[in-house]
Amino acid sequence: MKEVQDHWFRKAKEDGYRARSAYKLLAIDERFRILKRGMRVLDAGAAPGSWTQVASKIIGELGEIVAVDLKDIDPRGLAKNVRLMRGDLRKISLADFGGYFDVMLSDMAPDTTGVPMADAAISVRLCHSLLDLAKEVLKVRGDLVMKVFEGGEYLELLARAKNIFVEAQGYKPPSSRAESVEMFIVCGDYKGRKFDQATTSTRVKPPLGPGWISKG
Repeated sequence: MKEVQDHWFRKAKEDGYRARSAYKLLAIDERFRILKRGMRVLDAGAAPGSWTQVASKIIGELGEIVAVDLKDIDPRGLAKNVRLMRGDLRKISLADFGGYFDVMLSDMAPDTTGVPMADAAISVRLCHSLLDLAKEVLKVRGDLVMKVFEGGEYLELLARAKNIFVEAQGYKPPSSRAESVEMFIVCGDYKGRKFDQATTSTRVKPPLGPGWISKG
């Protein structure tokens, strides 16, 4: 298994990607055709920038990707259609974003505690916050891809996503580690704010600070 993972690491270096996670988005897009030329894309929790690299190539020079993270993202080597922002996603206004997005991407995850159930629960809460954000910044019929750790609350999260989007399903790309509990929820065709009646995201708030990181 280590040889397989080293393959993705070496390939990322050879292809000029900042992390092996680039191949996860490439596999997701190959299967679901999320990204198209000319789209506006939000990369939530974008550091170190591998998903931003992939998306910027696919959407082309007529598209725009806004990459946001609490940490600085190195601008060197990124395309001209990339706009970097540093800050808390929940505190950035739609006007600051420059308008609504066609697609929202998130490969971020919390720092792990070593307790699988706790890690999964925190990850699900983060995803609920991403669903809240999608309601504010995503165009009707827009799409969302977000990473989650599978656990006891995963099905509740998936059910909420299915209320908000016409389609929502879990997918594990080939480049994900076989032993990893990470899953990507791929949501298609946002219905609009009135379809979300969930209250989970208002009851629990993910912690602030450096714990929100992008995993390779």
